[in-house]
Amino acid sequence: MAVTSVGLFCAASELIDSLYVDEARKVGALLGRHSLTLFYGGAAAGLMEATAKAAKDAGARIVGVVPQILIKRNRVSRLLDDRIVTANLSERKDAIIANSDILVALPGGVGTLDELFHLMAGVTIGYHSKRVILYNVNGFWDSLVNMLVEFREKNFLRGELCNYITVVNNIEELENIIKS
Repeated sequence: MAVTSVGLFCAASELIDSLYVDEARKVGALLGRHSLTLFYGGAAAGLMEATAKAAKDAGARIVGVVPQILIKRNRVSRLLDDRIVTANLSERKDAIIANSDILVALPGGVGTLDELFHLMAGVTIGYHSKRVILYNVNGFWDSLVNMLVEFREKNFLRGELCNYITVVNNIEELENIIKS
């Protein structure tokens, strides 16, 4: 199946090292280069905004899946081509999953971890079978991957880790997945 849409999960913090922002921009440019649609949280901050701006500048379609609380706090990106409004974060995750061919996690905090575990649990139970990709910028996800390997070794994770996530370490590896 050809990839036409990418769901993105990542940080909305403005306090992030520029290394991560630069990689987020590369992801956005990649999406535009392949004329993909970006489905993401729609926040006007952090890696979310950096990815969306680069994607928009490169010609991608940008869809923000925005929980009502972001609207109330006036934190919604102005870059959106379209908006899906959700009541809460749980609905936002489900809408991004439903509308995306593949799912990519850039570095992020507690919210991104919540989203990742939601994605992996959905694969485990069979709610979806979409590819979940960890973009491991500068080894950001190494400790999480090691923890998941330990879960597998102790039989707290069924099957192989590759059934749940694919780890990429650079933009070329991500592009190979998108093109395949």
